[in-house]
Amino acid sequence: MFMSEPTNFTADKSAPTWRGELRLHEPMAKHVSWRAGGSVARAYIPADLADLVVFLRTRDASEDIYFVGLGSNLLVRDGGLNATVIFMHAVLNQINLIDSSHIDGEAGHIEVEAGVAAPKVARFAARHDLANAEFLAGIPGTLGGALAMNAGCYGWETWQIVESVKTIDRNGTIRTRAPSDFEITYRHVELKKEKALFHPSSLIPHPSEVPHSSEEEWFVSTTLKLPAGDGEVAKQKIKELLTKRIATQPLSEPNAGSVFRNPKGDHAARLIEACGLKGFRIGGAEVSRKHANFIVNTGNATAADIEQVIEHVHAQVLSKHRVELIREVRIVGNNSI
Repeated sequence: MFMSEPTNFTADKSAPTWRGELRLHEPMAKHVSWRAGGSVARAYIPADLADLVVFLRTRDASEDIYFVGLGSNLLVRDGGLNATVIFMHAVLNQINLIDSSHIDGEAGHIEVEAGVAAPKVARFAARHDLANAEFLAGIPGTLGGALAMNAGCYGWETWQIVESVKTIDRNGTIRTRAPSDFEITYRHVELKKEKALFHPSSLIPHPSEVPHSSEEEWFVSTTLKLPAGDGEVAKQKIKELLTKRIATQPLSEPNAGSVFRNPKGDHAARLIEACGLKGFRIGGAEVSRKHANFIVNTGNATAADIEQVIEHVHAQVLSKHRVELIREVRIVGNNSI
């Protein structure tokens, strides 16, 4: 078992200083899937979970902190970001089968750390004859990111298979929380107010918001509950989903997945395409000709190029369809270099 800390584990104040790697002025274009944008003032790669606890306790309350997995829903403006980014995927990347007893038709359980890539979870579940995780193969980020925004595709959403989560706050306190602790909707997850009163953490950061609060909680792991299934059937479903994804999405070019949420009863891609925006381009950023809800970096896009394309698409859909699209991606930092 890789997550052995007690539910309310907190670092000892007398513990030694952090042991991970701190980088200054780290170019974020290397860490986001758009392969564009500025640098972050500080980037930290924790040695392990205990080290992350210690590091968080050294941060000033006014310091903005971002947890980043594979950077598949993030854009840092060209002027950079005066904050600390914590990279999760290099360290918190373990997945473990807790049980597969399937008693009385109940599910088996797997524990997944937040830095594990979502497609890896789909493959792991299939290998252990567990079902309903196949859709995760279509999510191009980590499970921590999927939890934070209730990511989903092909009719499924992440929190449909969550039994519990573990979070960490700026004081280094780790808590186990149930799905009932959160308001969970389409592409949005928020800690319920009565839970925030118990502990003043307010929001799990939403992809379209910049977290300025010093009272955040971030996901460090989750326990998934999955029914018994046929591993070969699951593997075939994954193969079919990936084939569909390759056929319909511009995977050969840097992108951040779906830029906008689907409006209720409609699809953002349909609205964007109806505006004649496929192929619309500013600088090196272009609305994909393969999937209108994707914006691709054709090779030399700046963060400003990408943001301007996003703004233009938003304005055109609002003007022509009277529908205000909501971004799924986070845009943070300063415009000026």
